[in-house]
Amino acid sequence: MVSQHLADAVTCVALDLPGFGADGAGPGRDVAAMADGVAARIRVDAPDRWMLAGNSMGAKVALAVARQAEDGAPGLGGLAGLVLMAGSPPSPEPMAEDRRAAMIAWIDADPATRQREAEAFVTANVAAPLDPDRMARTVADVLRAGPAAWTLWLTSGSREDWCAQIGVLRSPAIILAGTDDADLGPAAQAALTAPHLAYHRLVPLAGTGHLIPLERPEAVAEAVRNLASGAVATGAEAPSLPDAYAALIRSDRVNARLRKALLQRAEPDDPAYQPRALDPVGLAILRAACARVLPQDGAGTIDLAARIDARLASGAGDGWRFARLPPDPEAYRRALRTLDAAARAAHDAPFVALAAEAQEAMLGSLESGAVSGDLDAEQMGFWFEDLRADVARTYLAHPVALARMNFSGIGAGGDTDPLPGFHAVGIGRREAWEPNGPVETAR
Repeated sequence: MVSQHLADAVTCVALDLPGFGADGAGPGRDVAAMADGVAARIRVDAPDRWMLAGNSMGAKVALAVARQAEDGAPGLGGLAGLVLMAGSPPSPEPMAEDRRAAMIAWIDADPATRQREAEAFVTANVAAPLDPDRMARTVADVLRAGPAAWTLWLTSGSREDWCAQIGVLRSPAIILAGTDDADLGPAAQAALTAPHLAYHRLVPLAGTGHLIPLERPEAVAEAVRNLASGAVATGAEAPSLPDAYAALIRSDRVNARLRKALLQRAEPDDPAYQPRALDPVGLAILRAACARVLPQDGAGTIDLAARIDARLASGAGDGWRFARLPPDPEAYRRALRTLDAAARAAHDAPFVALAAEAQEAMLGSLESGAVSGDLDAEQMGFWFEDLRADVARTYLAHPVALARMNFSGIGAGGDTDPLPGFHAVGIGRREAWEPNGPVETAR
């Protein structure tokens, strides 16, 4: 159905994963083997430019193939983007264990039970009934799945943790999520899949369940067209450093060591930064928290969370910590898990999916000792104090922040002896060399 909507735009190649669809008689495989199989088919067709779309388990496999492509695997050049539909995330898929057990129980039962349960499975995974013909074909497709492959996915593949292997991908992606998908809807995609994609667009589909290609084929086709036309931007916008302040940094009034540090800090942040102290999901939570601690207005922002992660990974710091907190990297990991768990308990949604006001309220509650988990309430209060200090310190170390404050103190040094220093001292007095100093006019 999706291919019919795309007949005039792209060539669609339908792939059946091992043990499913036309390959239902084949044995099931783990995620790595399925990804290798998809990659092998791409190499056979050898397209110059290609996109990969996956629904549910197929999305997890697509992410694994994309990682191979971005790592330079032979024959996988030309990846233009991903369309991920109700995707199983890189982390273990959120699924109630009783439902997992029920799905396993009927797949190898007698034909009548299989037919009845397959119909119930499709009905439970769509928001509105499918037309009779589409329903019959979908149920028949479910019944083509090999019981061993079906069971292997539920007991193993869906539980595989690929967070570290996937990391953060640069390929542009469109994430489609049905608002009626209980486990893998928009909130789950924002929390578990989006953190692994540097350039993405999350599109909630109202009145849609888990079987998006069957329920909304036109929306899938639109996503493919948008992706092919470059609708997902892959550039990075950094905050602009005023020319006068940039000139001061490069002047001989700033010593070489400070100049090097400031110019490095002024470099644009990489949207595909690979976290080293945290994982991509933890980094996404930290980014959301930093945005509430210190909202940034205007074009371009400083990626405070990525810079904090880099500092945590380097082991650099001010040499002290609260005695009740573990070392900084572990404190951050545990605090972010605790914050996210508290958001889920209070709002039935992950922290990154909450509105700004709710996020601010959650963070404010840390001071009152209302949140505990991997860290106790007192520890969470200490960590929040550390977070605010780290955010402020990281922001104020950036030359854009110094320029916004009209701070000219960096120009009092240099590598000469004696140091140039300041000469016009007094309230409201500025020197001519300062970026916001008095303007000299010709006489």
